[in-house]
Amino acid sequence: MRRITRAECATCAVAVALATTSCGSVSAGASDGQGIIRASWGDPQNPLEPTNVTEVQGGKVLDMIFRGLKKYDQETGEAKNMLAERIETGDSQNFTITIKSGWTFSNGEKVTAHSFVDAWNYGANLRNNQLNAHFFSFIEGYDQVHPESGQPTTNTLSGLKVTSPLTFTVKLSQKFSTWPDTLGYVGFSPLPQAFFDDHEAWISKPIGNGPYRIESFTEGSGMKLRKWADYPGADKAQNGGVDLRVYTDSNTAYTDLIAGNLDLVDDVPASQLENVQADLDDRYINTPAGIIQNLFFPFYDPAWNKPDGEKLRKGISMAIDRQKITDVIFQKTRTPATDWTSPVLGVDGGFKAGLCGDACEYNAAEAKKLINEAGGIPGGQMKITYNADTQSNKEWVEAVCSSVNNVLGNDRACVGNPVGTFAAYRNQIGEHRMPGPFSARWQMDYPLIQNFLQPLYYTNASSNDGQWSNAQFDSLVDEANAESDTAVAVEIFQEAEQVIAGQMAAIPLWYQNGGAAYSDNLSNVSLNPFSVPVYDQIEVND
Repeated sequence: MRRITRAECATCAVAVALATTSCGSVSAGASDGQGIIRASWGDPQNPLEPTNVTEVQGGKVLDMIFRGLKKYDQETGEAKNMLAERIETGDSQNFTITIKSGWTFSNGEKVTAHSFVDAWNYGANLRNNQLNAHFFSFIEGYDQVHPESGQPTTNTLSGLKVTSPLTFTVKLSQKFSTWPDTLGYVGFSPLPQAFFDDHEAWISKPIGNGPYRIESFTEGSGMKLRKWADYPGADKAQNGGVDLRVYTDSNTAYTDLIAGNLDLVDDVPASQLENVQADLDDRYINTPAGIIQNLFFPFYDPAWNKPDGEKLRKGISMAIDRQKITDVIFQKTRTPATDWTSPVLGVDGGFKAGLCGDACEYNAAEAKKLINEAGGIPGGQMKITYNADTQSNKEWVEAVCSSVNNVLGNDRACVGNPVGTFAAYRNQIGEHRMPGPFSARWQMDYPLIQNFLQPLYYTNASSNDGQWSNAQFDSLVDEANAESDTAVAVEIFQEAEQVIAGQMAAIPLWYQNGGAAYSDNLSNVSLNPFSVPVYDQIEVND
């Protein structure tokens, strides 16, 4: 799901306004006496419907206000039952799901089987134009509610049936042995009837069933979330709430943190990494996360989809000195990528170091040879597009271009192409307006190799932003999903990944660690395997 940006630092006007109100206070507005966390944030791209959020900023909020059938362990990433009492199957295709009793939404509505079924039907329906609709494509009847062309012939998935207030059945269109493990993804969250009764009101102030409720939201400024005192789950918030403050420059957020005007920054700018230990001592976290930085290509542009394109992409990849960039720019918070997944999956989960082979190793002479044999850079110049509201993007793009330019002996062969905001950047991607390679940083939705491959490279998949398509890859993914033996399924997914490697469908650059810095107002700060702060477990010191 999640295309990542950390569009984080306050405009001067917002920073001044906040400074005159609550910058000196860590507990203002806490009705139960517990303090409020002041954290950096970026405006979400879309309204906060669970099936319409595909980036991490909106995802942070959804993770705080919703709980689903499964929840991923904050340390291991293991999918554990949350609202699910049990999920049963005898054939990896037909599932019976029983949810726990006693759960409600923050408006008092009971969470029932219909809360899930109605939400999933809404998310899948083409008429609702939900970005995460593809996640329901495994459920029988998806092609009727979300046809490739034309209008839906029905509004409900035939594979979903409510059988009692707390039980529903799911029939998939094919076997998918690990499907239950995907259900911790927020797109599978339940929705209250209020969502359907007054959709506009719900959008303006979303209602969920998680440990926090939204108190207010001002676009371009921030959001206030407060602890829901009657939350029925075991993972109750250990603080009074979170004030998410919009920043458009991560250096400003870091400066506010050091000045005592902010408590938590979960994207320390690369320019500050050499100072962070001296500035914060042990209040800096640097841990492995399920994130990979790729370069995608616009395969919809004939200039970048020629017969020798694979040779060109391999040459560009070999012209990038990943080790130098991760050492110098990112101060060991990134590791050069050698496959298209993430080390957090582990060997058993599908990570295979070195799968990319020599195509991911810096070799200036071979890189130049391959690029020249492919006819050179299309148009004589390669523009790498990125969102400029994350400072580190500019730094690594310039470093990548410098590496490529040095190899080619041409200081204008590669240049950066900044787009002001993440929202504008995503809009241009959606409109197929990329003039060349573009930044594609991916944060896993759930810890399965399938999630690093299918959403990004399967034909017409939800996050296949470059529009790459390969029938052999698609067939192998289908085969892997149908395999009931998880170990065998992983092997087949790796075969599919070999197809990506053979075509160099994207250039993997580096695996990203999760990073966060926090003030001495906080304790028990941690990041989950998705590189998101575990907000509900953070404590605000007296």
